[in-house]
Amino acid sequence: MALQVEIWVKSIIEGLFANNTFAARSVDHSEFVNNKTVHVPNAGAAPNVEKNRTVFPASVTKREDVDLTYDMDEFTVDPVRISHAEQVELSYNKRESIVRQSRRKLAQDIYDSIIYDWIPEGVKVVETIGAAVAAHIKGATGDRKLMTKKTVEELQTLFDEQDLPEEGRCILLDARMYNQLMNSMTDAEQNNFLNCADPARGVIGKYLGFDFYKRSKVAKVATDGTVKPWSAADAATDCAAGLAWHEDCVSRALGESVLFDDEGNPLFYGDVISFLQRAGGKSIRADKAGIVLIKQGTAA
Repeated sequence: MALQVEIWVKSIIEGLFANNTFAARSVDHSEFVNNKTVHVPNAGAAPNVEKNRTVFPASVTKREDVDLTYDMDEFTVDPVRISHAEQVELSYNKRESIVRQSRRKLAQDIYDSIIYDWIPEGVKVVETIGAAVAAHIKGATGDRKLMTKKTVEELQTLFDEQDLPEEGRCILLDARMYNQLMNSMTDAEQNNFLNCADPARGVIGKYLGFDFYKRSKVAKVATDGTVKPWSAADAATDCAAGLAWHEDCVSRALGESVLFDDEGNPLFYGDVISFLQRAGGKSIRADKAGIVLIKQGTAA
């Protein structure tokens, strides 16, 4: 019988993970990540201005400031055992692959969480108003309404009414809502959109003053606009959602990714490694300005 040779390549195909560049467009509170609670003072209402005052003495008022707080979360990766045999027999470096994969998965879950941290209770919701299209998130059935440039026009108006600066406006969409938006534009609008891309910052285009970011998923909501975590049971009535925000109205706090490494553990006859990272985020305006949930409208 002829000798048969088995070939193992010196690398391993790993999983794919979402794009998280959007999070850089926020106020950085990372210096506070090792604290339990972050306090974000919000100024109260501005004093009244009177033209040609005739009554003296003027009434003295007091400004009531608001103390907005949020807590840090601790994210941990399940420990992984690397046996002695795996370290000496495999053609690829399994330890290096596990470290890389764990860090990427940790980052993805943290940024998934930050998106939801940015959505305050009672957030302003804008629904898409395009033609009917099949629902695209897992478990959802029936038709939803397309994401079109009309919705971006509505968002622009809302941000203008809130007196938010032109610079620093952002929109995050999932891949399908992004494609729907692009298909609603003229060729000239698409060209202008793409010409404003800034790959260094992860910006894929600009339209009506908004820098656009794209991710495999953003958020899911119930038909009444209630935000649902991705871990919640899927429902046929679920809707996909995107997010519009101003970078001065949300925050992020990211700690170091800490590796716990137990080499040569006698109980497991190999190495055991795990990771921990502290992180958090918040919509940091008490009036909830500068943050809007973009919900797929439900077609009749």
